[in-house]
Amino acid sequence: MHPLFQGLPQSEIEQLIAECERKTFEQDEMILGKNEQRKGLVLLLDGVAEVYVEHEGYDEVLEVVQKGGIIGFSSLAHFLGVSKSDGKEELVAVRAAERCEVLVMPFSVLTRLWDDPNVHDYLLAQVCVRLKDVYVSLAEQIKQARKFGDATSFVVPVQDVMIRDVVTLPLTATVQEAAKKMAAAHISSIVVTDEQTLCGILTETDLVERVLGQSLPYDTVVERVMTKDVATISRFAYYYDALALMIERGVKHLPVVDDGKVQGIVTFSDLMRKKNESMMRTIQQIDHADEQTLPKVKTAIYELLATMLRDQVPIAQCLHMITKLYDRLVLRCLSLALDRVGEPPCRFAFYQMGSSGRGEQFLLTDQDHFLVYESEEHRSYFANLGKAIVHMMEKAGYERCKGKMMASEEAWRGSLETWKDRLREWMIHATNDNLLLAQNFFSYRFVYGDMDLHRTFEQQIREQLNRAKIFFFRLVEMEKQNEIPTLDRPIRSIFGLERKTIDMKKEVLFPYHHSVQILGLIHGIVSGTPFERIEKLKEKHVLSPSFAKDVQKAAENVLAIYIRHKWNHYKANQPSSSVLSFTTMTTREKDELILSLKTLKQLQAQLFSYF
Repeated sequence: MHPLFQGLPQSEIEQLIAECERKTFEQDEMILGKNEQRKGLVLLLDGVAEVYVEHEGYDEVLEVVQKGGIIGFSSLAHFLGVSKSDGKEELVAVRAAERCEVLVMPFSVLTRLWDDPNVHDYLLAQVCVRLKDVYVSLAEQIKQARKFGDATSFVVPVQDVMIRDVVTLPLTATVQEAAKKMAAAHISSIVVTDEQTLCGILTETDLVERVLGQSLPYDTVVERVMTKDVATISRFAYYYDALALMIERGVKHLPVVDDGKVQGIVTFSDLMRKKNESMMRTIQQIDHADEQTLPKVKTAIYELLATMLRDQVPIAQCLHMITKLYDRLVLRCLSLALDRVGEPPCRFAFYQMGSSGRGEQFLLTDQDHFLVYESEEHRSYFANLGKAIVHMMEKAGYERCKGKMMASEEAWRGSLETWKDRLREWMIHATNDNLLLAQNFFSYRFVYGDMDLHRTFEQQIREQLNRAKIFFFRLVEMEKQNEIPTLDRPIRSIFGLERKTIDMKKEVLFPYHHSVQILGLIHGIVSGTPFERIEKLKEKHVLSPSFAKDVQKAAENVLAIYIRHKWNHYKANQPSSSVLSFTTMTTREKDELILSLKTLKQLQAQLFSYF
């Protein structure tokens, strides 16, 4: 059924196939060598092959060919007689990335097919697609290499960085067998499979906590102690996808799975070693940091951020990854604070607000957080805990909040009942000051603590919001004083002024955040990042799927421009400012900003229409 043979009589297909040669290649076996004269085209019947070039002992993969693909298009020039070859100018080689079945089609077969216009159309389309991919890849590599002089990049496929020789064991193996195999191979994890299908993973931590820690016998089967809910990734995902997933899930080993089969594994150490060993060591110190080593973590995260911005990782993915790292840092600060004040006397929950609560913090700014606990009788303990948290976060590089919106302050900690009274006060007496407090509060995100207490807290908030129509009205009235500007007229004539700048934070990001926040509150969505709230608004049919996608894209464009602007100020040791000069923007950035502001203004208009 391949396009090359479609429409031919079965007898003719059989004659053509008889002239071809069917071959099987095991993983890493050479399919075509460099400087090997090509005798025809190679049709990949099954598996995945890599086209690569070898230079000074280093293999650079140029292309990944999947099932149904054809290898050897460059030899068509020889077949057509437009290029003479002695087979010595072939610089690339082809190998099996996994077990491959191929059909080697000599030029004699292609000659017999050549008069079929369908064959012409198919080959022309395939060559055009391949040529486009090669040009795009080449242009991107040259751009990156010239701009950064760096041979490694976050924008490389997992296929290129994974370990292919995965050490595996069946479900029935014992933990003793696993330990011996891990020791012999000098690895810290072993993949558990059933005929190449992933069943689980067993790590050194699992052995310590679930075997030694529970005094289980060494003949315990691995199925009993392995981790079953395994985070996996596709080999066609990117380096930064793998790193982000590891940070998010808190794992250091990611099996690479496609079509239900284990294809390889990537480890945190390998990923970080490819970028910077000293950075790897510093980031790994997060979980073991003390007051003296906490400041080092900030430096390591900034190095990682610089690398991602340099490698042009999509800004949403960049923020997602950095947020997970900052969360780990905050959790370490919490752990150190709890060590200082002792075990909590009751259940509690810790929340972040502001840019951290929104998942948009890329540089460490000031602290914005609060505490919720069960009973007011333990207020003295949580007063001490709040102060300890602020102290540890300050050590880690977070400045104290100038507005004192921190858990060390009595106004930002309390029992469930205290918070209920506090929110009631904001809603009933909706002064401008109380509205500003509420706006900051409702940017919160649960970071640590008892999940049941957190659910109770949020349910309490929803019940209060059900009776808060006047509160919503006042929030919207305040937002009407901060309408998002549009740049559809010449930039310098906005509002009839000779305008040359825009405050990205006050004029764009805050109105966008508040529009999403208030729309969410009206519909019972009390927490989450702006992107998470947009997804929930879409699920509730408040925003159409297409408009929700447009809003997310617009917000990502604005954030990308804002973050690059702020980062450039940081690198140049210039005072931090959210004011952006139009003269410093590229034409592309201006176009993106114009379109993005129109979309965000439509979102704001949808909010205004409720009142």
